[in-house]
Amino acid sequence: MVHVDPVDRLLRAALISDEEFVQVLQEVMRRDFRISVRELSEQSGVAQSSLYKLLHGKRSPNLSTLRGIVSALRRYSHSAEGEFIGLIAARPVLDVIQERNAEVDGHRVRVREYPVHTWEDAIVAAVRAEREGAVAIVCAPIVSSIIEQLVHIPVATIIPRESVQRAIELAARKAWL
Repeated sequence: MVHVDPVDRLLRAALISDEEFVQVLQEVMRRDFRISVRELSEQSGVAQSSLYKLLHGKRSPNLSTLRGIVSALRRYSHSAEGEFIGLIAARPVLDVIQERNAEVDGHRVRVREYPVHTWEDAIVAAVRAEREGAVAIVCAPIVSSIIEQLVHIPVATIIPRESVQRAIELAARKAWL
């Protein structure tokens, strides 16, 4: 899976249809930037009521609204270019993560998600994360040794202790049914 810039995805969707635009805008707000309608309104200069109407299909985006939204999302995207750690994992894993920032030894570091489906996707995501300015990468053990050989930034491996035990228990219960 090749990761397409969220703003580019939104622009492409706008060219397809209003429905596609709304769907991608909701995805981008929720998954890529985790911003609320209020935050997007403040950054874009588009009234919250207009954004709600747009998101609920009661209004089509006009050109000035589209420009405001795209401009605001680009600012979010560029602000992410600062110091961040790239977290490479499957979407279900990323969906349970609630914090997008980490405080480590008094330093605030942003966590930027890279959703993947295959180990090939993970390798591409790691290279992309490094190119985009990640200071480190966190990924699954199955790809960490390969990624460590490809990138020139630290790589940390996810060791899911509790979830492994829960998965074993669940598998045992299923086997005994």
